[in-house]
Amino acid sequence: MPTRILPAVGDADAVRSVTTLLSQLPDAEPVAPVTDSTQLIDTLARLAAESVDELPEVVVVHERIGPVPALELIREVALRFPAVGVILVTSDASPGLFQAAMDYGARGLVALPLSYEELASRVQAVASWSAGVRRHLGGALEVFTGVGGTVVTVSGAKGGVGTTLVAIQLALAAQASGRSAALLDMDLQTGDIASYLDVQFRRSVVDLATITDITPRVLADAVFRHDTGLALLLAPGEGERGEEVTDRAARQIVSALRSRYEVVVVDCGAQLSGAGAATVEMADTSLLVTTPDVVAVRGAKRAVRMWDRLQIRKAEETTVVVNRHTRGTEIQPPLIQKITGTGLAATVIPSNFKELQGAVDAGRLHELDAKSTVKQALWTLAGELGLVKAPEGDRRAGRGSFRRRRDGGG
Repeated sequence: MPTRILPAVGDADAVRSVTTLLSQLPDAEPVAPVTDSTQLIDTLARLAAESVDELPEVVVVHERIGPVPALELIREVALRFPAVGVILVTSDASPGLFQAAMDYGARGLVALPLSYEELASRVQAVASWSAGVRRHLGGALEVFTGVGGTVVTVSGAKGGVGTTLVAIQLALAAQASGRSAALLDMDLQTGDIASYLDVQFRRSVVDLATITDITPRVLADAVFRHDTGLALLLAPGEGERGEEVTDRAARQIVSALRSRYEVVVVDCGAQLSGAGAATVEMADTSLLVTTPDVVAVRGAKRAVRMWDRLQIRKAEETTVVVNRHTRGTEIQPPLIQKITGTGLAATVIPSNFKELQGAVDAGRLHELDAKSTVKQALWTLAGELGLVKAPEGDRRAGRGSFRRRRDGGG
């Protein structure tokens, strides 16, 4: 039986050289290459959903794949598709990188420039390993079918626009609908989700920052289980410790949450850190909360432009949520969309702080009255984003419908 090999290579020149050599290997069946990390995971997930037997035996990951770094991508493939052997192609064949690649789950490493003999040897060895795993595990082999949990980031155009309120209520809506949901506070210096939900905690996201292998047990030890059933991973009580969460750590933490929960909502605050940037980059949906006033809208435009310059996220891949909306304001949502160049959530959040004040002051935002127009709007927004489980026979709140609406310009 031929060995199916899936190349994951972002550089056009490297694609040609890798696929040419792979096609020359004996008993090899290279499939169409994927060009980024998202496409690789989605392709493997689609094949796994059909059958584990449809998965390729070997995945070849080039060091310049993106946006997720190669080693982080290898870890995710190894965790979610344990019968797929991964080979890293890299210009750095040092013992240190070799050991790191093995620690992250790679089954082999091939140095650049590529050598036919070395590549053939590694592919044969990894293919044999993969076949052995499938033969011995058989029906007991488990993979994460689908693309994993949905990650939604909520960022603020500036401080005080209601970012945390939006994040909390979206997560609560998802949890209440029957989905397993996690709420991550990535506002590392000033995050106050714990204050809004009346939580006393010992562990925070910082406790995961230096762990290279976040197992389900390690993750469970760091997560606080709220009375609502919501899983909370909170910002540190000492803001200065937020610097310990690097962009690499953020990727690992978000990937771990995504593999264990159906919905992951991340409060990124209004300040962009390396960890926050990595999280926004990884998100399936990125929300930018603004209020309909000049200062906030300018802040939203500034944030969108910065994300684009830093290649974190394109404007059209960002969705603006308008909070504290009133019909009488001069700046209406369509104008905000025109100014920012982003998508626009169809649901606006009305301005009615009186409804919120009691719950906010008591630190019991999860007990906000169901009759509150603000809560109703936020839970409607959760449906629009596809975060809530639609009742049987009603799929209008599905994620696909939101994407079509967003692609249509909001």
